[in-house]
Amino acid sequence: MNGAQHILEAFRRHHIDTVFGYPGGCIMPLYDALVDAVGVEHVLCRHEQACALAADGYARASGKTGVCIATSGPGATNLITGVANAHRDSVPMLVITGQVPSALIGTDAFQETDVLGMTLGIVKHSYLVDRADDLPGIMEEAFQLAASGRPGPVWIDIPKDIQLADIIATALPEPAQAAESPADITAALSQLRKAQRPLLYSGGGISLANAEAAFRTFAQASGLPAVATLKGLGNTGRNHPTDLGMLGMHGSRAANRAVNECDLLLVIGARLDDRATGRLEGFAPNARMIHIDADAAELNKLRPADIAIRGELNGILDAFTRSLEDQPLAIEEWQRQCRTWHTTGGFHAADNEDPYAPIIGPAFIRQLSRITPDDTVISCDVGQHQMWVAQHYHFASPRHHLTSGGLGTMGFGLPAAIGAQFADRTSTVINVTGDGSFMMNAQELATIRRYNLPVKLIILDNQCLGMVRQQQELFYGNRESQIDLDDNPDFLTMAKAFDIHALHINRTDQIRRGIETLLAYQGPMLLHVAIAREENVWPIVKPGASNTDIIDESQRKRSTNKEHVA
Repeated sequence: MNGAQHILEAFRRHHIDTVFGYPGGCIMPLYDALVDAVGVEHVLCRHEQACALAADGYARASGKTGVCIATSGPGATNLITGVANAHRDSVPMLVITGQVPSALIGTDAFQETDVLGMTLGIVKHSYLVDRADDLPGIMEEAFQLAASGRPGPVWIDIPKDIQLADIIATALPEPAQAAESPADITAALSQLRKAQRPLLYSGGGISLANAEAAFRTFAQASGLPAVATLKGLGNTGRNHPTDLGMLGMHGSRAANRAVNECDLLLVIGARLDDRATGRLEGFAPNARMIHIDADAAELNKLRPADIAIRGELNGILDAFTRSLEDQPLAIEEWQRQCRTWHTTGGFHAADNEDPYAPIIGPAFIRQLSRITPDDTVISCDVGQHQMWVAQHYHFASPRHHLTSGGLGTMGFGLPAAIGAQFADRTSTVINVTGDGSFMMNAQELATIRRYNLPVKLIILDNQCLGMVRQQQELFYGNRESQIDLDDNPDFLTMAKAFDIHALHINRTDQIRRGIETLLAYQGPMLLHVAIAREENVWPIVKPGASNTDIIDESQRKRSTNKEHVA
């Protein structure tokens, strides 16, 4: 076999049946080999960034490693945003790019770029293959690295001549076994039993470790009030009685207050991101902290833990559960207090009772959550709509919530939805987007049409960059700068140009029928939802402030009224 055929052989060994890519000169040998490949479906996206984001969505929804392919030069550089997105959210991904022939590397040849140098900070590991016989071993090691420990993207840059070279198969290396530090579970349990106000704080590491079942069993056995990060939504399941929802910048008052008042914080599979913690000095000021994670680099990185446990989450959670089943925690008063806070300080924005009133974003998302089946996959873009989904949609599983957490990538949602639909062609996949984000990768409507994917699209259109406008209103003296999108195209006409059915709604009484029509339609469909330009995401914490310094709509109105009186 030549190098390109060895790449496909590695796909076969690792059960990769779907890859996302875009061809070009230096990756041509691999595309030639794909002509004869059996069992591998290549999905042609319309931009390399979308290839990476689709592979990301595929990986998140399926739990498998996503694969994206591009040529050298602009093909590789166009992948970078999508790969950085996967890196920040710890998504397993294999990235394969062509490179100019070995003899031309370093000569500024046509479409040559230093891919290895440019991507060092956004990958778990990267390779520039300089010997043909090394390629099979590199492929094997790359798959192992991408999926093991804390997952992430691994990039292999392969010169064109190495893809064409004949390679003699050799014995493949055995996968390295990760060494784990001793887990001080006994000490952690002792601290947990001493606490009077313990709180469970979980993140995206739960689904990355395929530990959802073990986590839910532990949450049930412990009875701990629970908060979650953006990527941890759905960890406890839909409408769990102890779940206080999302914490942080746009978290609920109940979740942020519980963090502030707890005396022990049990952090599992979360990295204490600044959007979740706010100002670190004010975060859980009265609490000891137990931090459990698969990645040793996250332990004691931002805040020293009283007990840090690095290891495989399923085993650790099982050990905690067994102990607590034998001796439950006595925290009834704390549980009652958290339930009271949740009743008064959760995400409970009132629905608009006027049927002819304009549509309010949170009200629309609550209706969407009520109507959709539990197994619906929601793929979000970035902006106000993303936060409304996080606040008001109740997820049955974290794998049903695809969102760009660490990088905040506008344009993520549509390609990610495509990837999720390829992960399961029978599932209901909905891309919830804004008018700004949608235009970032709108060309992927052609990919939906080409493969006749039943992806549903919902555009919440306020004709502006809503989250930027909101920040300018609240923290920059309402001095608006470059946020108007009132020259958007007619999105219905745009969808129809791609032979995708589309519907427009703009009144509260049209919400239910619009959603039900969208879900009932057999093929791809776009629902265009006009919402008010001035609608904000509440509550909000000013960037850099403590999570206790939370601003909600009523406070903002009082402040505005005082300004008017003055």
